[in-house]
This record gives sequence, structure tokens and C-alpha cells, in this order.
Amino acid sequence: MERPSIAIHWFRRDLRLRDNHGLYRALADHGNVLPLFIFDTTILDKLEDRRDRRVDFIHRAVQTMKTELERRGASMLVAHGNPLRIWQELLERFDVRAVTFNHDHEPYAIGRDKAVSELLRARSIPIHSYKDISIFERDEVVKDDGDPYTVFTPYSRKWKAHFKPDMLDPFPSEKLADRYWPTPSLPCPSLADLGFEDTDLVTPSTTVQDDLLRSYHLTRDLPAVEGTSRMSTHLRFGTVSVRGLMRKAMATSSKYADELIWREFYMQVLWHCPHAAVRAIKPAYDSIAWRNNEDEFGAWCEGRTGYPLVDAGMRELLATGLMHNRVRMVVASFLTKHLLIDWRWGEAWFAAKLLDFELSSNNGGWQWASGSGCDAAPYFRIFNPHLQLQRFDPQLKYVKRWVPEHGSANYVQQVVVHEVARERALEAYKLALKGDVGRTERQPNLFS
Repeated sequence: MERPSIAIHWFRRDLRLRDNHGLYRALADHGNVLPLFIFDTTILDKLEDRRDRRVDFIHRAVQTMKTELERRGASMLVAHGNPLRIWQELLERFDVRAVTFNHDHEPYAIGRDKAVSELLRARSIPIHSYKDISIFERDEVVKDDGDPYTVFTPYSRKWKAHFKPDMLDPFPSEKLADRYWPTPSLPCPSLADLGFEDTDLVTPSTTVQDDLLRSYHLTRDLPAVEGTSRMSTHLRFGTVSVRGLMRKAMATSSKYADELIWREFYMQVLWHCPHAAVRAIKPAYDSIAWRNNEDEFGAWCEGRTGYPLVDAGMRELLATGLMHNRVRMVVASFLTKHLLIDWRWGEAWFAAKLLDFELSSNNGGWQWASGSGCDAAPYFRIFNPHLQLQRFDPQLKYVKRWVPEHGSANYVQQVVVHEVARERALEAYKLALKGDVGRTERQPNLFS
């Protein structure tokens, strides 16, 4: 039997049919496109929670795209297994004329894409990959000497100097609906087929209101207020276009645009420093003598530290898979500085629980909190959870939502005393960093 002659667009972190760079190029340049998504067992088999909200989110997004394609007389091939093995099977089943996909910069993805690309090249199949999950990537924003930036502010200045408005022009993949391979509906594995269960996932809206962004600089740090975009999950899985979101940000909120640039800063840090996934970016910080008390770590994970803002954040994470960004900084500082627990423990907990988990941002945030990452602030930046609560949740609206027993006899005792824990952290850091602290140890600590 003659094999169908097709092009394939491989969806990964770009789960949308609109303004999709790689999909647009497949449709415009090749046509007869079969969309493909692979539920990768290399990733899924490592997930311990069979009710993982991220798998549910992805499954829903894929089903949404598949349904829309079928209304157009096309479909999507949804596979489950090892990507390399699945590609080998596809090459036996189809005459593949070209393959497109969008870049993914995380270490596992780089290795996966290399293996698949080698397989395709061995069959003389053209492969085209495109930038889609960010405005700038990899080596596009570097110092004049070619070195990567390790501090955000100069990176941001260079980003803005290089930026041109046409970089936000959409790729109108949705206008090429007649370029898909016409095929009847293809089967899609259920969550049960994947070995997972339905969850309590509440999918965030894919739109953010202009009024919210106009007041973003005033409300972004207040966890009791709906003052953030809630776009992080959509950006992580590509269910919205970063180009469209940046267009909206530049028209309404320079502060929100800066937050999107922060995301790209952490992406380029991980690209240039892949060792950051497992080690401190500042090597001296690998010498810190972490206490790593498992009971205290368990109390932190479950929101039982006796510090209400910390506990509220950790309970929000368990209940929803999300946590307000200001609170993320507070809980991360608390774990690394107050409890002297290795930032990698906290990073791994977030990686397992966050719906919007993105390796570069998660790693960058945790290394920022511990002081070991790309940041100009000194090691003695230690958030005072009491002051953070007074400043950002003074009426306790956020705390009362997640820690209703706060203020009663049923609320747990504090696992540590702030003043004692702060001094202990300063001593541990000084001992580890030794000569590196001389120029900064007499400076005031504005976070105490």
C-alpha cells in the first residue's frame, strides 16, 4: 500500500492553532500537514502523582485543538510512548516530506530533539525548527563581548535596545486551514490510557483584561487581590502566544512587559549555564552547610510552619497547583534562609506541584532566593515573613482564605524564631563564602 505523503508539525510547548510559528511554516511552505503530539513516557513515568494537574491541562489542550481541527476536516495524531520509537513508526507509516517544530531550550528537550533530528536526517527528511516561546532566545541578547548576562537590569536594557515592533507580528497559522492533511478523526488516548486520573483543575482564562494590566504595578504584590495576569501556565504550555501577550503588555503595562522579559532572562541563563539545573550558578554557594531537617521540610511542604504567609502560600500550592509570585519569594527565602534547607529540595517540590512549572523560571527563582543565582543582591537578603505579611496582606484576607485557624489555639507553633534563624543563616553563609563576604557584610539588611 502506498504511504500517504505528508508534512508533520510536532507540537510540544506550543499547544495552539493560532499564531504558531512552526505550524505556520509547515502549512505555508509544505502543506498536507499532519499535526502530531506525543505524550512522552520519559517524562510521564517520572511523575509520582497520578492526578497530576499538568497532564490533565495538556490533555485538555490537545483535545481542544483536535476538536477544532476535525471541524475543518483534518485531525491530530496523538501518540503515547517514547518519542524516538514513535518517530521510527511514523516513518514506516508515512512518506514524510518535511518536519517542523518550535524550539524548546530545556536540557531534556535538547537531547530529545537531537536524537529525533538525527533519525530524520538519516532518512534525508528536511527538519525546520523555529523560535516561538519567547521574543529573544539563546544568544540573541548577550554582552558586547558575546558573554551572557548574569544580572537582569543590563540584560533588560539590551533586550529593549534590540527590540523591534515587527518582532511581535503574528504568524497567522489559523488562516491556512485548507493546508492540513484531510483525514477522518484519529483516536486520542484518554487520561486513563496514559495512566492518569481526572483532577480538580480549573483552567485559567486565556485572556487578560487591559484594566488589570493598567493597574498591574499597583496590585501585582498583593496576594489577596486578583492583580496578576495568571498567564504563566498558558505561557508554559504555549496555549497563548507570547507575541500577542507582549503586544498587550507594551500597550498597557511596562511593569508587566518587564516580567515577560524576566522570563526570557532566566531562559538564556539556563541555555548558557545548563549546570544551573543541578548546581549553584555561583560555585561558592555549593559549600553552604545545609541543615536539611526532614521534619521541618515536611512542615514547610504542608503549610505547618507557624508563619501565616508561608503556610498560606504552601496550602494554596497544594490546593490549586499555583502560588502568588510574591508569596513564592517569601516561602523560598524561608526554606533556604530560615530553615537552611537546600534550595534544590524546594525547587524539586515546586517542580512536582506547580501547574505552571517551567524549569528555567523555577530554577532561577530558587537560586535568586538562596543567593546562589544571577542576581546582584548580597547573600544577606533575608525576607522577614512578619514584615512581608504586614506589607502585602495587612488585613489577612489571603491568610484567612488558606489558614482559617490562624489566630486560634489550633494554629501550629512557629518551627523557628525569625531572629534566631536569621543569625544562624548569616553565620552559615559567611562560613561557606568566607572571603567573598568582606565587602558586603557591613551593609544594612533592608529585608530584616
